[in-house]
Amino acid sequence: MTGSERVGVTLDIFNKDIFFQKFAADENGKGAFWSFQLAGWSAYTLVTFFSFTYLENDIAPFQITHLLMQAFLGVLCSWPLRTLYGWSFKLTILAQTAVALVASSLLALVWTCLRIPFFIWISGLPDMWSEFNEWFYGALFVFWSWSALYFVVKYYLLHKLEHQRLIEEISLKREEQLMRVQAESSTREAQLQMLRYQLNPHFLFNALNAINALVVLQEDTKAQTMIQQLSSFLRHSLDSGAIENVTLEDELQMLMLYLNIEKTRFDERLALEFDIEPEAKKAMVPSLILQPIFENSLKYAVAASEAGGSIKMTAQVLNNKLDLTITDTGPGINADRVRHGRGIGLTNVQKRLEFAYTSGYTFSAFVNDSAGFSVAIRIPYKTAMNT
Repeated sequence: MTGSERVGVTLDIFNKDIFFQKFAADENGKGAFWSFQLAGWSAYTLVTFFSFTYLENDIAPFQITHLLMQAFLGVLCSWPLRTLYGWSFKLTILAQTAVALVASSLLALVWTCLRIPFFIWISGLPDMWSEFNEWFYGALFVFWSWSALYFVVKYYLLHKLEHQRLIEEISLKREEQLMRVQAESSTREAQLQMLRYQLNPHFLFNALNAINALVVLQEDTKAQTMIQQLSSFLRHSLDSGAIENVTLEDELQMLMLYLNIEKTRFDERLALEFDIEPEAKKAMVPSLILQPIFENSLKYAVAASEAGGSIKMTAQVLNNKLDLTITDTGPGINADRVRHGRGIGLTNVQKRLEFAYTSGYTFSAFVNDSAGFSVAIRIPYKTAMNT
C-alpha cells in the first residue's frame, strides 16, 4: 500500500467513526485516558516543583497547596477537551487543528483565571493580576502540549487499529485463497480421476470382445493367455490407480502389459518399434497417458487392415522438454474427428495434459503426408528428483 493510499484509509476510518468505536467509546479507552491524564498532570506538578519552588529554596505550605490545586484544576479544565477532540476527528485536519487551538487556548484562559484568585487567597499577595500575561502564556504552553500529546497518542492508537485491520483482511484473503486453491485442486483431481476411469472400461470392452472372438474360434490357448495378461494389466492398473505421475520407464512397462494382450490378439499383424533415449526414461509423465494413443493406432492402423500395421514410438529430451511421438502405418483417422473431440481416447489424453500442465504443453494429432497417423506430445522435462 502506498503512502497516499494509507492516508486515504486513515481518513476513511475517521469518517466512519471506527476510531471512536474502538478507543474513545469503550471502557479500555476511558481507562487509558485517565491513566495518561493523571500521569501527565502529576509529572507537570513535579517538574514545576523542582524547576521553580525547590530551586529557589522557597518552599512554603501555601506553594505546595497551590501546586496541588493547579494540577487538580488542570485535570478539570482539560477533561472537556477529550469529548471535543473526539468530535473533531470527524472534521478535516485543518478544521481539527483550528478547533484544538481555539479550545485549548480558551481553557488555558479559564485555568489561569482560576489559579490566580486561588493563589492570591492562600498566599495573601493582592497584586498578582499584573502577572496575568506570564501566567496565561505558561498555561497556553501547558494546554497546547496537552493537546499535542493527546493527538499523538490517539493517532498512534489509530495506526495500530488500521494495522490490525489490514492484517486481519490479509489473513482472511489468504484463507479464502487457500480454500479456493484446495477446492480447485479437489475438482482437478476428481476430473483427472474421471478421465482415467474412462480408460479401463473402454479398453476392457475391447479386450473382452477379443477374448470372446478367440473362444468362438476355439483358440483356447490364446484366450487363456489373453485372460492372464488382462488380469495382470488390470491388477497393475488398480495398484497404480492413485498415482498421478510415473516415470516414462514405468509407463512403458504398464504399456507393455497392454500391448502383450494386443499381441496375443493380433499376432503377426502387429509390429512394434520403440526408440527411447535413456534420459527420457527418467521423465515424469501422467500415468496411463500412452495406452489410449496406442489403442487408437491399433483400432485404425492394425484392426482396420487385413495385413495389419506397425506402431513406432520415439522419446527424447530437447531443451528441457520431453518429446513423445507415436506414429502408425495405417490409413489414419479423419483430422476433423480429432479436432472436434469425437476421438474418445485422444480427447481424453489432451484433457489430461491440459489439467496437468495448463498451457505448458503441446499436443498434435495429424495425418501423415505418406500414410498413417501421428500423435506428438511435448511436456516439461521433470524427474522424480525435481518434481
